[in-house]
Amino acid sequence: MRVPLSWLREYVDLPATETGRDVQAKLISAGLEVETVEQLGADLKGPLVVGQVLTIEELTEFKKPIRFCTVDVGQANGTGEPQEIICGARNFQVGDKVVVALPGAILPGDFQIAERKTYGRMSRGMICSSDELNMGDDGTKGIIVLPPETEVGRDAVELLELVDEVLDIAVTANRGDCLSIRGVARETAIAYGLPLRDPALLDVPAPNAFGYPVQVGDPIGCDRFTARTVTGLSPEARSPIWLQRRLQKVGMRPISLAVDVTNYVMMELGQPLHAYDRSLVQGTIGVRRAEQGEKIVTLDGVTRTLDAEDLVITDERGPIGLAGVMGGANTEIADHDVGEDGAHGTTDVVIEAAHFNAVSIARTARRHKLSSEASRRFERGVDPAAAAAAAQRTVDLLVILAGGTAEAGVTEVVAPSAPRTIAIPADHPDKVAGVTYGRETVVRRLQEIGCDVYGQDELIVTVPSWRPDLTDPNDLAEEVIRLEGYENLPSTLPKPPSGRGLTHRQRLHRRVGRALAGAGYVEAPNYPFVSEQVFDQLGLEADDPARRVVKLTNPLNDEEPALRTSLLPGLLGALRRNDGRGSHDLALFETGLVFHPRAEQKTAAALPVDRRPTDEEIAELDAALPEQPRHVAVVLAGAREQAGWWGKGRPADWADAVEAARAVAREAGAELIVRKGAYGPWHPGRCAELAVTVDGEEQVIGHAGELHPRVVKTLGLPERTCAMELNLDAVEQAGDDTPQAPRISTFPVATQDVALVVDKPVPAAEVEAALREGAGELLEYIRLFDVYENAEQLGDGKKSLAYALRFRAADRTLTVDEASAARDAAVALAAERTGAVLRG
Repeated sequence: MRVPLSWLREYVDLPATETGRDVQAKLISAGLEVETVEQLGADLKGPLVVGQVLTIEELTEFKKPIRFCTVDVGQANGTGEPQEIICGARNFQVGDKVVVALPGAILPGDFQIAERKTYGRMSRGMICSSDELNMGDDGTKGIIVLPPETEVGRDAVELLELVDEVLDIAVTANRGDCLSIRGVARETAIAYGLPLRDPALLDVPAPNAFGYPVQVGDPIGCDRFTARTVTGLSPEARSPIWLQRRLQKVGMRPISLAVDVTNYVMMELGQPLHAYDRSLVQGTIGVRRAEQGEKIVTLDGVTRTLDAEDLVITDERGPIGLAGVMGGANTEIADHDVGEDGAHGTTDVVIEAAHFNAVSIARTARRHKLSSEASRRFERGVDPAAAAAAAQRTVDLLVILAGGTAEAGVTEVVAPSAPRTIAIPADHPDKVAGVTYGRETVVRRLQEIGCDVYGQDELIVTVPSWRPDLTDPNDLAEEVIRLEGYENLPSTLPKPPSGRGLTHRQRLHRRVGRALAGAGYVEAPNYPFVSEQVFDQLGLEADDPARRVVKLTNPLNDEEPALRTSLLPGLLGALRRNDGRGSHDLALFETGLVFHPRAEQKTAAALPVDRRPTDEEIAELDAALPEQPRHVAVVLAGAREQAGWWGKGRPADWADAVEAARAVAREAGAELIVRKGAYGPWHPGRCAELAVTVDGEEQVIGHAGELHPRVVKTLGLPERTCAMELNLDAVEQAGDDTPQAPRISTFPVATQDVALVVDKPVPAAEVEAALREGAGELLEYIRLFDVYENAEQLGDGKKSLAYALRFRAADRTLTVDEASAARDAAVALAAERTGAVLRG
């Protein structure tokens, strides 16, 4: 919500010295999030005056249309002579009043105006558009054309109210009352301890039988409907400058007088309104639920198919508006002469000021993807008692500005309701805050926000109509605390009982994150939503379990309606975005939940709120939720080691992805089995299958390696992109991260190297496993240090794997014969299992 300080001062007598920054500090202290204070016109310097166009000469010898104009600026230029100005805009003509920046003026963006020769003529100033003055959108995208009665030579800075301060407030979902100048003025008045001139306190005539006929068929969806009629509006009447400027400052575009007035009153009082062309409304106005499949063309020109839950405004023909969201095109206000058929602008209007059910409006707006200023307010809560005042304010403005006549008829359909009352102990805010406020302070603060308070130790509080968010004692306690100042609450460091720190699982997740960060990876958390098309892009088989997804009933984005079964789509998307923005050497990681639907679908039962749920109830709720294992994934592209004076550097490859998996396993104390694999998005020849042993059974928990070129091309990734993903929960189950003190032997190590010739398809991991098992307990360490391929020396289809084996005994120095025997046993088992032959 954008709030001009000049508008705010109309309802609160702020000290003249108070700036927007001062008001921002006060409102933030009171609990409103004022994000910025925009200084309008801070970099604007005159002379900026009103001028009248005297002559226009079209210069046709240039590539684009250019006009040489003379403009009367009165005595503002010191001579009274017409000002010569070159201008390229074409939305003004001789006789129009325009805004002129004279030489010496400085416009927003440090744009200095000076006399200069251009297009062969001298230009002594500039005729200004709204964009050049940073006024906001006025709908013309051209030169500002002022009303004919505007005085020539007048200061345009003052006329257009170009200097102001605008507070930009991020209004939370529960404070719909602050989506209006009235609501923010109330908060400002409380913060400063000043009286409020409530703009809704108007003399409103009582309803009578002469008003426009209205029939509400759904009193739950619409509990209040006020209708007023104004006739005799002048079609030529335009919104005055002050009204247009206020709309622009709050971020709205002026359209026409009748529409501008309804928008102005909505921003002022927070009550959305709608004006119907009376000549286009046929019969009684009704409010009902739509019929399934019924259609309406809304003001944006879109034909919408309605749902049975949509609330609509109707006449004898059918829907003429989507209640609380947007009006229909068939009753749209026309504001000026149209074409040659004699059609003219609207002269008679029916004003609607209604109160609709917040949930109904929110669902309709989301169902039709049609968020409007009206729906934004209704779904957050609108003051139902302000409807009549808003209608009266609209009528008054139309009568004054458009020369209309207010008809005596007043229609008001109201469903019976009682004000909400809440019983609260007088010391309840004290207990919540841990501060002694006292009954007097509690009563005073509640009365300041508009509550009626009765009682002594037990207070009976009647909530004001503009605060539908106040529903229980804790809400009232929060109001007292925020108005007394959150900064005045004592700061007490909690002291948890011994043993209440992080769980084993949480500690593992943090260690894994630190280990990957230490290895050069950057954490990149992503939203857990995916499109099912991504599984095709990743090359998953049609029957792959990862394709079974949990779909959301109300997704944030219709293009991503499912919960992820893999972390890779989000990480690869982050890698693609960063690569596209110039960061080509990337190493990203994420730990997060993935979601798998259960074989048996269950409906979760509603848990009680008046007691702690039992263990059985919580277990039943968990059983209805999807399975949610935690995964860890990394993606790499570009250089893994940078080139420099120290060397050539090294690109990231599949081995780095495998090493990231090993780093995760080390943190969990798990033994990771790495072997050749083939799955989904990975390159078949450069993919490692990752497995662990859980309860004596081997379990595949993920894959690592280089992505398939087809996947890289489809997703727009850098060449040779690598990735790893594994099930972190399974690694935790397989591991034992109990700290182990290192064993330092006093006996020397015996090192033996072996080079084995095997067929090229034989994985090095299988050879290593055979060597490890055959060597027995004396083997302390084994490392593959060379892979050699040469058809002339080894034969076709052969490769040589060279291993360093380190032997040591815990109780003695090994002899050469013992070390050699262990080596020979290792080689023999490798030969038996893989066909390895000792080289040389």
